[in-house]
Amino acid sequence: MGKKSQPKAPDPKETASAQTATNVGTAIANSYMGNVNQNTPDGSLNYSYSTTKWTDPLSGAVYDIPIATATQTLSPAQQAIKEQQDAAEKNLATLANTQSGRLNDLLKDPMSISGAPAAGSSSSLTMPNYTQFGQGPTLQSSVGEVGEITKSYGTDYGANVQEVQDALMARLQPSLDKNRAALEQKLANQGLQPGSEAYDRAYDAATRQENDARYGAILSAGQEQTRLANLAQQQAAFQNSAQQQAYSQAFQNVGLANSNAQQQFQNQNTTTAANNALQDQTFNAQQAKINAQNAERANYLNEQYALRNQNVNEVLGIASGAQVTNPNFVPTQGQSIPTVDYAGIAQKNYENQVAAYNQKQANSGAILGGLAGLFSLSDKTAKKDIKKVGGLYEYRYKGEGKNAPKRIGVMAQEVEKVRPGAVRKGADGKKRVNYGALFAAGSAR
Repeated sequence: MGKKSQPKAPDPKETASAQTATNVGTAIANSYMGNVNQNTPDGSLNYSYSTTKWTDPLSGAVYDIPIATATQTLSPAQQAIKEQQDAAEKNLATLANTQSGRLNDLLKDPMSISGAPAAGSSSSLTMPNYTQFGQGPTLQSSVGEVGEITKSYGTDYGANVQEVQDALMARLQPSLDKNRAALEQKLANQGLQPGSEAYDRAYDAATRQENDARYGAILSAGQEQTRLANLAQQQAAFQNSAQQQAYSQAFQNVGLANSNAQQQFQNQNTTTAANNALQDQTFNAQQAKINAQNAERANYLNEQYALRNQNVNEVLGIASGAQVTNPNFVPTQGQSIPTVDYAGIAQKNYENQVAAYNQKQANSGAILGGLAGLFSLSDKTAKKDIKKVGGLYEYRYKGEGKNAPKRIGVMAQEVEKVRPGAVRKGADGKKRVNYGALFAAGSAR
């Protein structure tokens, strides 16, 4: 296998000179293509060229650089108009020069404003004297004392009931006693003895009559109790009704007093707002008067300025003259040739040659290393773009371009774990693998 030397890097000076020559040629071509002769009804625009010498300070090469001259020619009609306008401008300039002497008398004295109306003065303004709004009224929040509501009435009237009962029994008892004595005499006359059945029946009947009389007295006493309770209830209800009426009257009085206080406060606020509005109207009227005075003065001054400036403007208008109408040329679309990046092309070609050289050298090294038992750089830290493919790895060495072909091999760190004899550390501290020893060991197994 023959040995090929590494490609020689491009010479910077030669590359720059070639690039300069390319740029100059492109610029000259673009200049000729961009300068387009034009013809219009109002005239024409033509380009003529001369050359000047330019020396490249780097290479010493001498170039002929074209210098373009644009010549504009009016049509006969436009040329005649221009000559008439030039004559008119000369006449106007002569007239302006003659009339400008009038300005000496006009401008020698400053303009007097002694006759102008007096301006309005803000010192004559009287600031509004606003009235502050008063505080709100103090409203009553209670109706005062109107008496206690009667929550209970009367008593149980037990004494009255007993009294009525005793009074009724006092009236009935003599009659009951008389009837019992008459019954006993009657039974004795009939020969009935106590304990006999007939005696007991008669005696029980008399006893029931006496009990009925007593029950009637008790019932009458209860009715009296109910009557007294009803009277007490009616009295309490009347008293509470009177209390309610007094409370309602007091509540209405408080509401009326609060309403009167609020109405009075509202009337005061309305009066205050009206007074403040009147103050604003007075102040605005004063401002309107001042503004009217200032407007009158400004109008007077504007009239004076107009009279003074009229003469000046007339002379300046005469002196200004008119402009010649130039032909309107059609905009052209200039063509351009892009500059060739000669230096970039040369550098790219050199990089491709170096990459091809490095690939051949690497392939040669791998083949020789495998055959002769040499150690090849396989340290993981020296590689990039690593991708596992089966039991091996694709990678590039650090420092190789991203477009360099990928290599295939092993990682020294992994081989060292299983075949330490096939791995050696170089002087640079990076590990290398003897592929011949590694593959031979694999075959032996």
